[in-house]
Amino acid sequence: MADALPLVILAEQFAKLPGIGMKTAQRLAYFVMSMSDNDAEAFADAILNAHKTIGFCKVCQNLTDREICSVCDDAKRDQSTICVVEGPKDVSAFERTKEYHGVYHVLHGLISPMDNITPDNLKIKELLARIQKGNVKEVILATNPTVEGEATAMYISRLIHPLGIKVTRLAFGLPVGAILEYADEVTLFKALENRNEI
Repeated sequence: MADALPLVILAEQFAKLPGIGMKTAQRLAYFVMSMSDNDAEAFADAILNAHKTIGFCKVCQNLTDREICSVCDDAKRDQSTICVVEGPKDVSAFERTKEYHGVYHVLHGLISPMDNITPDNLKIKELLARIQKGNVKEVILATNPTVEGEATAMYISRLIHPLGIKVTRLAFGLPVGAILEYADEVTLFKALENRNEI
């Protein structure tokens, strides 16, 4: 890339974003250069403003611009059911269904010894503190069905079981519209394991 150094640096910053390769990063850098000064300033201000004003909800650890997020602050939500998820994007996914009416707890990662991520790096202590305050009847472990997701779910479930709280796990298996012959062995096994009576 025989471009001006500031353009190279801008592209390198875009390339740090997940899912952005160097070619896409270069296209984004060129696009930013084609913006008006006002649009470029508004773009930069939006990044800085989000970075400075967004923090963790003191209850569920989700991202929010308030002390307590709108879900935790909603009296209509079932505070006795906590859905434990890996990250804020998972909360958004559940909220899009409009079917879950409990509250959440965001771990901000999964246990992964290979990446030096231990339980102490996650928001597990905060979850246990919430449960020990009382009123919690069920904890839904909604981590992904990966090695790290399963390990994290098992670890948390072992901590919660002695407290006498119901611990459940999301069912995993075939997605709606899937064709059996194209499903992998793990997906088929999970579908069999989580089968329901009809």
